[in-house]
Amino acid sequence: MVNTTTQSQTNQSSLTGEDIATLIAHASNVIVPLSPISIFAARHPWVNLEDKDFKHVVRWLDNTRDVDIYPGTKTIKQAYRDGEISDTILEEKLSQWLNTNNSELSSTEKYRYCTGALKFEDLAKDTLQEVKQSNLARVSLSELMDDTHMVRSMPPRSKHIKYKNPHTYLQLLDYHVIKWCKLYLDENQSSWTLPNREQGFFYAWKKLVVHDPALSKTERQTLATLPNDPYEVIAEALTSLDIPEASRQGYLESHLLALPGWAGMLLWQMEQTHKKSHLITEYLAIRLALEWTFINPYLPIATTRPIPRRSLQTLVGEWYEWGGLDVTNWQQMSLEQQQEYLKFALAFDDKTRRQIWLEAWEETYEDQLKEQLLTHNQDQQNNQVEAQLAFCIDVRSEQFRSQLENAGPFETIGIAGFYGLPIASAKLGSNHSHASLPVMNSPQHKIKEYARPHEMKTYHERKNSISTLIYTFKKMKQNVLPSLLLPELTGSWLSAQMLSRTFLPRPIGRFIHKFYARWLQKPKTSLTLSHDKFGVEEGLPVGFSKQEQINYVHQALKLMGLTEAFAPLVVFCGHGSQSANNPYASSLDCGACGGAASGFNAKVLAMLCNLPDVRKGLSELGVEIPTETVFTAAEHNTSVDNLTWIYLPTLSREAKASYEHIEQVMPQVSKQANKQRMLTMPTIKNNIANPEEEAHRLANDWSEVRPEWGLARNASFIIAPRRSTQNKNLEGRAFLHNYDWQQDSDGSILGNIIAGPATVAQWINLQYYASTVAPHYYGSGSKTTQTVTGGIGVMQGNASDLLTGLPWQSVMKSDFEAYHAPLRLLIVIQAPNAYIEKLLSTNSDFQQKVTNGWLQLASIDNDGTWQHWS
Repeated sequence: MVNTTTQSQTNQSSLTGEDIATLIAHASNVIVPLSPISIFAARHPWVNLEDKDFKHVVRWLDNTRDVDIYPGTKTIKQAYRDGEISDTILEEKLSQWLNTNNSELSSTEKYRYCTGALKFEDLAKDTLQEVKQSNLARVSLSELMDDTHMVRSMPPRSKHIKYKNPHTYLQLLDYHVIKWCKLYLDENQSSWTLPNREQGFFYAWKKLVVHDPALSKTERQTLATLPNDPYEVIAEALTSLDIPEASRQGYLESHLLALPGWAGMLLWQMEQTHKKSHLITEYLAIRLALEWTFINPYLPIATTRPIPRRSLQTLVGEWYEWGGLDVTNWQQMSLEQQQEYLKFALAFDDKTRRQIWLEAWEETYEDQLKEQLLTHNQDQQNNQVEAQLAFCIDVRSEQFRSQLENAGPFETIGIAGFYGLPIASAKLGSNHSHASLPVMNSPQHKIKEYARPHEMKTYHERKNSISTLIYTFKKMKQNVLPSLLLPELTGSWLSAQMLSRTFLPRPIGRFIHKFYARWLQKPKTSLTLSHDKFGVEEGLPVGFSKQEQINYVHQALKLMGLTEAFAPLVVFCGHGSQSANNPYASSLDCGACGGAASGFNAKVLAMLCNLPDVRKGLSELGVEIPTETVFTAAEHNTSVDNLTWIYLPTLSREAKASYEHIEQVMPQVSKQANKQRMLTMPTIKNNIANPEEEAHRLANDWSEVRPEWGLARNASFIIAPRRSTQNKNLEGRAFLHNYDWQQDSDGSILGNIIAGPATVAQWINLQYYASTVAPHYYGSGSKTTQTVTGGIGVMQGNASDLLTGLPWQSVMKSDFEAYHAPLRLLIVIQAPNAYIEKLLSTNSDFQQKVTNGWLQLASIDNDGTWQHWS
């Protein structure tokens, strides 16, 4: 690069690699690591901004990226019509805001204006005509406004630049960056891999960009002169573009926020590979180099200026229509009086109004939940519990659990689906392991599934034959000559498959599943539970030591409050989903297991609990498990609401009777759960004759865009004994985690729940929130127009950001009505206030979430008093 001024040269010399690294480290907080869609793991997009107030981040995003993260007016109005927002609470929230406003206007005037503004009605044409007759010339709106009420125009803006508007320039820059990101991050989906990819993103780009036909000859020559060090490129770009020192971090943040999907995927790759060559640095070097190349001929470019969000005429018109003023009133006012009215209108802007509506919506939900939880259950008959079933805290488990409890003397328990096991799982026949725990943690052990050698060999051969067939078909499609023969060879078969899967999705789906199962003939397997017999792989011990086995089981049983009164049969229920032609299949699996089904973890824990040495060790810790108690594992299929047994050892007589009872009632449980769930689907009629058949159709239909709702409408996380939530209609909106403070003398169990499962739930909640309020930026658009790219994610078209948020169909009933209620998660803890105070004082991250409004916190004291913590 050639610096444009002497001042730029001076500034460059003061920018060291360490300075650049520090700038990038701070700027990277505006994005989050995003995993490939095949292992979809929920991360809320503002996780690194929780040190700032939620309301501040709302304003900042709106000003810098024109991204609005408050619920839209249509969503708010629909919630109000549905009775989800109380008039009384809305009035209280408005009063609270008015009490904090220091305007000198009378209370009557302020209240009248605000109540009119809260209706979200457009100004009448007569009002706008009346405003034109007002004398507004002497009022200077810019003097009253700060950055809160301004939006900055996007650079560059110059009459000399060849791009017609700044957005054209930004689109060009994004187009080129997207192209190179696709090539670098491709997971073997394309026929040709990016040359020199193994030597780093920046190196590979720099070698090839000089041959890019999409660039002009001059631009290619300019890029050929770039330094080989990405840090030097960034330093020269910052100085050549004359970015002031105070604005450099914000400038880099803007570049990262321009394509948060691609940048987030690179950040995830950094975390996984622990590369010393920082991909984010290389990514920014490429963006800045391209930007400098595009606009260098037109430097210097005029600095952009803030633009008012609301015109003077609009503000005055609002006072005419909502505040009761008229032309005569306005013209008779002094300049100071007019400014007072305008300042108040600026303060009570659209963001403030929707903030009040959101808070009223959240408090209304809290009041409704409070009423349910503080209503005591009628005394239940103390029947002998036949079985205890531990389900994931997932909101979809709540309604299934209720149906199961109503069907017999069964007790259900809530715990995070990874069951407290920090493992990487390697299923039979897989060459790769999956981190089967919350994404904020790292595996400490590897557990592999294995079988007898000759059975393993046969299974591998059958599985590889299918993989080879799929691989060959893909390669034939990608090559010129074989692709010409492919229609002749496979046309009849593919046509039959298309017709059958289109018109007979349910029976064909079942046939395909049965065919694969019979073909593979998966043998009976074991797990590498003992580290003494297995070594170390990928830096992780395979299996557990004997003491670790005891410790993990003891910890899991304490987390679920199951340390006494064991039933003859204990079932650890993982969960997974089933759908066809669905890139988002993993988003419907267990969020606590990093986007995988949690049956594997359930099986590991059940097998550990049955080990004699583990039971002996638990006995020494005061946990006595009766000899007739047997631990088993099953998996809840959330798409069709059934339960499949995945580990069923030899049962005692008592346990066998419990198992048979569960099998007897399960068809009715599944039917009722499906019926309840199908009523929420927008395409299903209320009088559906067979809800189970319809659920299977949705799960097997390859044209179905909504096989299930997933975790939509999640709103609360309840940490309490099951008796507090049992027989309550929680509408499938609550994460339920068992907890008894009387068994947690030091509060450590509560601390673990908050640090792990509650954090996962909050991330899920805010991901659904973000995908609902800003689907164009944090969501991924309609499934019908998505393109799977690089094997890592989806795009809209072939040149968009990598869209790793939730699709439109996961949060919306229709184009105009949201299904998910975008509320910040409400955590309810049943424990004495002293426990909550200790939790907030010792867990600074959690206190920060509460204080800065990233979640809501309430508790139920031991005397039944409800306390809201703010």
